[in-house]
Amino acid sequence: MTRHRIYKLVEKGAHGSKINLAFDYAIMALIALNIIALILETIPEIDASIGTFLQLFEICSVIIFSIEYILRIYVSNLTYPSSSKIKSALKFIFSPFGLIDLLAILPFYLPFLIKIDLRFLRILRIMRFLRIFKINRYNNSMNLIFSVIKEKRFELALTGFVAFLVLLIASFFMYYVEGDVQSDKFPNILSCFWWAIATLTTVGYGDVYPITGLGKLLSGIIAVLGIGLVALPTGLVSAGFMDKIANKNKGTKKYPHCGKEIE
Repeated sequence: MTRHRIYKLVEKGAHGSKINLAFDYAIMALIALNIIALILETIPEIDASIGTFLQLFEICSVIIFSIEYILRIYVSNLTYPSSSKIKSALKFIFSPFGLIDLLAILPFYLPFLIKIDLRFLRILRIMRFLRIFKINRYNNSMNLIFSVIKEKRFELALTGFVAFLVLLIASFFMYYVEGDVQSDKFPNILSCFWWAIATLTTVGYGDVYPITGLGKLLSGIIAVLGIGLVALPTGLVSAGFMDKIANKNKGTKKYPHCGKEIE
C-alpha cells in the first residue's frame, strides 16, 4: 500500500490529489531555482556575497533530488513492471528519465568518491545544468518536440545531407577561388567550411569574406541557397507540430455543460 502511495506521489500528478500536484510543482520550482542559482554562481559579485547560501542551497537540492531518485527506484516495479524488482530498477536507472535523474545528482557525489582534476570538476559543475531536463517529466513540450523530430527524421536527415553537400562543394570552390588571394583567411578547406556555414545560414559574422569578383558571386549564390535550405527543416518541423495539435484536438472530447475533457 505504501509503495502505491509513493508511486502516485512521485509520478506525474494526474491522480486528482492536491498533494500529488503540490509535489510536482515543488519539484518544478526547485529545478527552476537550481538553474537560477547556477547562473548566479557565474557572476563574481553575486557569488562573493551569497556564495555560501548558494552552496547550502545546492546541498539541500541534492538531498531532495537524491531522495526523489531513491523513491523512484523503490517504485520502479510499478513504473517498469518486470519479472523481478532488480530488472525493474535497472530499467528505470537506464531509462532516459532515470539517466537524467542520475546525472542531476552525480556531479555532487563524484568528487567524494574519486579524486578529480579541477578542470574535470568544473565540467561536472556545469553538468548540473542537466537538471533542467528533469522538468520534462512534468511538461509535455519536450516530448512533443522529440516526437515531431522522430516522425520527420528521414526528411530532416535528407535536408541535412543536401545542406552538407552544398557546404562541402562551396568550401572546395571558395578555397580554390580565394585561397591564393587570402591565404590567411582561407588557408584550407576546413577554414572555408566555417565561412560556408556562416554564409549558408545567412549569419555572416564578417570575420571571413571574399574579396575577388568570383568569390563574391559564389558567396551570393550560397547565401540565396541558404534561405531555402534553412527554411526547409523549419517548415517540416512546423508541419509536424500542426499535425500533432490537429490530431490532439480531434481526439479530445469535452462535456457540453462544464467544458471539461472526457477521460
